[in-house]
Amino acid sequence: MDAVVFENVDCGYGSVRILNDLSFRVSEGEVFGVIGPNGCGKTTMLNALSGFIIPSAGDIFCFQNRINTLAPYERCRMGIGRTWQIPKPFVGMSVYENVLAAAVYGGGKKAAQAELAASSSLEHTGLLGKKDVVSGELALLDRKRLELARAIATGPRLLLLDEVAAGLTESETEEITGLVRKLKEERYTIIWIEHNIETMLSATDRLMCMSEGRCVMLGDPSDVMASSVVEELYLGCDDEQRQSDT
Repeated sequence: MDAVVFENVDCGYGSVRILNDLSFRVSEGEVFGVIGPNGCGKTTMLNALSGFIIPSAGDIFCFQNRINTLAPYERCRMGIGRTWQIPKPFVGMSVYENVLAAAVYGGGKKAAQAELAASSSLEHTGLLGKKDVVSGELALLDRKRLELARAIATGPRLLLLDEVAAGLTESETEEITGLVRKLKEERYTIIWIEHNIETMLSATDRLMCMSEGRCVMLGDPSDVMASSVVEELYLGCDDEQRQSDT
């Protein structure tokens, strides 16, 4: 069954259109990777899906519900959780308080249920031992973990990950990738934006490349990355240039 469906979606900011007739589907339990050059509409797509921007045309469905006009908190409570490329913790609150707030205000959970969700998500992400640390004192890797923990604490079926590996070292990226793999094993559906191509090749089921707000290639990650269209988008060379180089 489809977890997410975009049907001919146009979307933008004011008079500037970013998404242009964007269509794709994501199956339940799938890790769906999204790549593309800066400014191609990747984060706008997540914003449209999570409710921070409303499409001007087309439809968005999540778990068979049309969600075009739902507020972000309504989408969160129906099972959509997201992270942000630049972590946005409440810097004066502890790690545990941050995650508890997500469970209560994002997930709409009552006290005992929220406490259980907070502890469980911290254990999932390896932060339980740092639950009393003030979040503003965390290193970048742990801030990324906290982004994941807060999203998980809301009780999502669908996780939207916006460059959770950005800025991390190679070993730190491997740790975050391992967390995402574990979440897939637990049957979360994941839409994951990332610029790290090796990560996208190794950890996704399908890969979509975007350009100018459209899907230009979608399929097996290896096939997408071997495409001359995708190579041109990333390397800036066309078939004629490649032939002249050989």
